[in-house]
Amino acid sequence: MTAPGSERIHISIFGSRNAGKSTLANELLGQNLSIVSDTKGTTTDPVSKTMELLPLGPVVITDTAGYDDEGELGEKRVLKTKQILNKTDIAILVINKSVGKTTEDQNFENILKEKGIPYSVIFREKKSIKEKAIEEIIRLSSSLQTKKTILEGLVKESDIVILVCPIDEAAPKGRLILPQQMVLRELLYSHAKAIVIQPEELKETIGTLKVQPALVITDSQCFKKVSEDLSEEIPLTSFSILMARYKGFLKEAINAVNAIEKLEDGDSVLISEGCSHRRQCGDIGTVKIPAALKKLTEKNLNIETSSGTEFPEDLSKYSAVIHCGGCMITEKELLYRMKCAQDQDVPFCNYGIFLAFAGGILERSIKIFKNNF
Repeated sequence: MTAPGSERIHISIFGSRNAGKSTLANELLGQNLSIVSDTKGTTTDPVSKTMELLPLGPVVITDTAGYDDEGELGEKRVLKTKQILNKTDIAILVINKSVGKTTEDQNFENILKEKGIPYSVIFREKKSIKEKAIEEIIRLSSSLQTKKTILEGLVKESDIVILVCPIDEAAPKGRLILPQQMVLRELLYSHAKAIVIQPEELKETIGTLKVQPALVITDSQCFKKVSEDLSEEIPLTSFSILMARYKGFLKEAINAVNAIEKLEDGDSVLISEGCSHRRQCGDIGTVKIPAALKKLTEKNLNIETSSGTEFPEDLSKYSAVIHCGGCMITEKELLYRMKCAQDQDVPFCNYGIFLAFAGGILERSIKIFKNNF
């Protein structure tokens, strides 16, 4: 299986106009990702491409517009360039050696330092800087934290794990969602036994087992039904909750959920998703969560939605944010969104935690972690 973009190391190339960013991007990729020209401002929007960068592995290379762009359109391009920082793991700052480091270069370098993004400054000369860039990328990669696995510490060899994966109008055609794929892959690597079923098959499946399952993992949409069909002694959680733990914000999401119950009439709630997709009948973000909010709070709330990259930085008008599990965006970008909310005192929860809380099964669904979030 090809590594998804959210699980790759994101390497972004920054610099002023005509610094040689696009030339370097094309050299790293071995193909013409970006148009190269002597005309300033040729790259107008960030352009990304996945590749295998040996010996590092799967990465995403992003070429950006010059951060010294001018005019009304230039300001928008610079904003897009700065937004790329929210998903950047390693930054390469390209500077034209014949021009030297400018004020704009120094200012951007300061931003990289403030955000704690590992970076390297490379001066472009007449000869190729590809090998130097690869050398620096590999060096900087050693400072990246090794990510835990999605089932870290939860299963062992020979355990039986039941995965409840409903196939309905909202399910992606012909494929499983990423958290389901990740869990299945890890169970295979762990030599545990995976049983994949739909919600209505749970009782019958449990009845056929000679050994009690070590864990049941369900899709958030059928959380309450699965809980009702499952005896209390069998551990239960959801793919969304596992993803929140994997992405590093489970504890914050649990702390935030209590504030949602206290929402008042007229409060605004943002329901946000990291990916963009065509809304289906019964969509979890636009139908099921708003319905659960109304039932839980018994208040008239203003519900707004966002998807893909359109996450607002100004969250001051919202009383809460309920975000998807973030499987299609990087951990860095998801934590950036959470930090935006925290800095503005806006509770930031995720789908799985909220639905477990609304269904009265949150304590049960996080018990398996034993406070190890």
